[in-house]
Formats: sequence, C-alpha cells, structure tokens
Amino acid sequence: EVQLVESGGGSVQAGGSLRLSCAASGYTDKTTSMAWFRQVPGKEREGVASIYTRDGSTNYADSVKGRFTISQDNAKNMVYLEMTSLKLEDTAMYYCAAGRYVADHLARHEYNAWGQGTQVTVSS
Repeated sequence: EVQLVESGGGSVQAGGSLRLSCAASGYTDKTTSMAWFRQVPGKEREGVASIYTRDGSTNYADSVKGRFTISQDNAKNMVYLEMTSLKLEDTAMYYCAAGRYVADHLARHEYNAWGQGTQVTVSS
C-alpha cells in the first residue's frame, strides 16, 4: 500500500491562489494514477484532477478546468494541485488518492489509497 500525506490547505480569499501538496511513501510502479478529490458535509466525494504517473497526462473536472493544475515530481514522490481564481464553492476537504490500473480517473472507487485530507476554505 501507498501512504499519502496532504499539506498546504488553509483559508484564502475568493480570486486567490493556493497550492496543495501530496507526499507519497511506498511509491512503486503499481501506482499508475494519482488524483485529488474534495468533499463537503452531506455530499459525495468528487474527483477534481488526476495524473497518470507514467507520462504525466491529466484529467480535470469541468468545474475546475482552466483554474486548477495537477502536476508531479516523481523524483521526490510528490503530487501537487495548483489552484487559482478560487471560488466560494471550492471550499472543501481535499484528499489525495492513489490507484492501480485506473480506467475512470475521477471515480473514487478506482482508488485504493487515501490521505487524511487538508481543508481549503475560500471566503469573500
């Protein structure tokens, strides 16, 4: 199993930027995809962005396209989520995830390893 630890969450004003980091340990070639999900109370956890670790190809939810960017540094076993033009509706707990042989990159059932989450709060 891969262990994941998120960091970088906090409070930010609408229109601002924030960068989240995910540190992976036990990083092996069995992990082919990593992703960021987010969840608010009373709602399902939703996929935000994913990256295929072999070649760096990415996928994004429609709600964040053009605003968020996922990237990786394989040498450091790190995955990042750069968030810009933040909106109030981006407020959520953000989770890092890792999976094997992922087909639907933004579906939560595809991922078997999860971090504990980092809170992002966007205010007016």
